[in-house]
Amino acid sequence: MVTQLLEKERIRTTLAKAKTLQRYADKVITLGKQGTREAWSEARGIVRTDRELHKLFTQVALRYRERPGGFTRLVRVGFRERDAAPVAFVELVDRPGELRPANPPLQRPNPLSVQAWIRQQLGQPVREPSPLLPPSVQQYLREENRIQQGRALPVAR
Repeated sequence: MVTQLLEKERIRTTLAKAKTLQRYADKVITLGKQGTREAWSEARGIVRTDRELHKLFTQVALRYRERPGGFTRLVRVGFRERDAAPVAFVELVDRPGELRPANPPLQRPNPLSVQAWIRQQLGQPVREPSPLLPPSVQQYLREENRIQQGRALPVAR
């Protein structure tokens, strides 16, 4: 079913199958983002056709390069007529024609800048690190003070 999901990008199935499919699809897309030979061979065991495997490692991997996870969405759509089994759509997020718009990927803030902002809001003065502290702690406090004074460091990504 992962192959069909990569081909059509949205499929309708029972809820139990959809939940299992979502786990496998997220795992395979993470392998596609890695882009290594080992990831290719592991994904080859799950994705059945070469066309979808190529699509996974090119188009899909590029689409989700900034997203840390949550590549698929499960939308419940009701019950099947014959046996009243719960039915759901499984779709890839961030694609044209999706059922619901995706949330943007999370930007992780620099913890130093958050601490400096809190100190600024509380009106706490800038402290000089004690010479008795280890050098790594002194460096940390100097960077924190630099951020608080407005000379921010580049954000690590």
